[in-house]
Amino acid sequence: MLTANKLMPQGRGLAPVLLKRAATIELDWDVRQKSRFDATDSQGRQIGVFLPRGTAVRGGDVLVAEDGSLIRVIAAPQPVLRIAHCTAHGTPFDLTRAAYHLGNRHVPIELKPDHLKIEPDHVLADMLRSMHLIVVAAEEAFEPEGGAYGSHEHSHGGGHDHAHDHGNSKGPKPLVLAPELLDDHDHSHGHDHGHHGHSH
Repeated sequence: MLTANKLMPQGRGLAPVLLKRAATIELDWDVRQKSRFDATDSQGRQIGVFLPRGTAVRGGDVLVAEDGSLIRVIAAPQPVLRIAHCTAHGTPFDLTRAAYHLGNRHVPIELKPDHLKIEPDHVLADMLRSMHLIVVAAEEAFEPEGGAYGSHEHSHGGGHDHAHDHGNSKGPKPLVLAPELLDDHDHSHGHDHGHHGHSH
């Protein structure tokens, strides 16, 4: 068995020709969220993956084996529920509410500009339908949000300076809803929210 214990997020820094030639491994989210697992790559080799605890593997990431060979990870299609707002009776804000309620239940959610994806759960599907959302079973790759603290693709280097230049951003940034994080921060920012001249 070949061991792989290094991960290159999205294959950054690798020449496209190397990525093209790399073996591939197709894994669903259940496996990719584990830091240790065995799998077989497209060349039929048994790969034992040992990554730092808490590492989730994303589609497009590249594993580096002990012999230096590269294995490109593909997010395998798997059963998911696609959640969209009802264009006839609802608004896009319904999706924000749905994401909030799912986040409160610590359900892994993939956030897209016009829909959400979760793993199949008939209780949650019923709840979402009662909120006038359209819930459809599908077979697709699943890439849930990593949370604001643990995911390797959102690390901004030391100091966490979030002053991004939004003038030339490419498309919408992923929305990270982690209600459990909100308790630690002081949201007053020195503003008195009671007196903005609004008559209540």
